[in-house]
Amino acid sequence: MSNAESKSEVARLLRQIELEYQAAQRALTGPALGAAQHAFITARSEHIAQYHEQLVGQVGEQEAMALVYEVHVRVVGE
Repeated sequence: MSNAESKSEVARLLRQIELEYQAAQRALTGPALGAAQHAFITARSEHIAQYHEQLVGQVGEQEAMALVYEVHVRVVGE
């Protein structure tokens, strides 16, 4: 994979992680309650973990953690 393709893949993964965090945030404030809300948020967390693993393959563990944390802070806050 070329450097440009690698950067594009990293950007795609980070965007997917951002979308999952946004969806989870909306679920916290939306009308769904109880088990359905919990299941939805759990699924978003599992997706984030999968994207994180793919990101590790692209940039390594340390960089992947830093990038995911940056997205988390931007979307959710600290």
